[in-house]
Amino acid sequence: MTEAGQAEPGQAEAGRVEPGQPEPGQSNAEQTQAGRVELAQVDLWLLDVRAPQPALDPAVLDAEERERAARFLREGDRVLYTVAHTALRAVLAARTGVPAADLRFERAPCPCCGALHGRPRLASADGPEFSLSHGGDLVLIGLAPQSAPIGVDVERLPGPETVRETTATLHPAERTELAAAAGGPSPEAFARIWTRKEAYLKALGTGLGREPSADYVGEADPAALPQGWTIATLDAGPTHAAAFAVAASAATFTFHEL
Repeated sequence: MTEAGQAEPGQAEAGRVEPGQPEPGQSNAEQTQAGRVELAQVDLWLLDVRAPQPALDPAVLDAEERERAARFLREGDRVLYTVAHTALRAVLAARTGVPAADLRFERAPCPCCGALHGRPRLASADGPEFSLSHGGDLVLIGLAPQSAPIGVDVERLPGPETVRETTATLHPAERTELAAAAGGPSPEAFARIWTRKEAYLKALGTGLGREPSADYVGEADPAALPQGWTIATLDAGPTHAAAFAVAASAATFTFHEL
């Protein structure tokens, strides 16, 4: 079963943008790469770890993944991590034709410092761009064409204290956007912006090594989004928020089931 959509300005699946000048802190070479893909097809998988996942076999995880899973103190965290990484291997195996257990991963250079802790990628040069996120009870996986870096993020809605503390770190226009809502910033509105920001920073490969206040990724002003990128809010149900960001001028997306 699949569900398709197209990212359009100002809608829930937001953000057709046009290539333009490099962003602050981004080189011309990076902006050229970001603007190279005019229209990207993004494939998405959203899994609820509370539901049975009969298609997934944790035996495909490598020794490092199994060791990391075993370090989680809470059973729920261990299950979430195991399902997420097993599902990623299943998705990439189906896309590449490489057996899930044989897939090898590496890190791209970090755009901030050059160290090898940037975006995760397949060691094979033939693989698609991909991103993985897990939060609350959900796992989100995104695939995009080569040369179109992608980031995804899914999180459980935060509490009011987290919203108050973290809103101060956002871009000024995002803070204004949240404050304009009746009753002030809500957990739902904050989470929509925060997941869009996390997705974008993951796609850049910087993570929070780049200041969250540096870029506008809100929903109110699509023309102010980073040039050459599409950022889309996704429906993740009433208790979670989710988004993807892809280095393409526009994007269509399809949800798949394993």
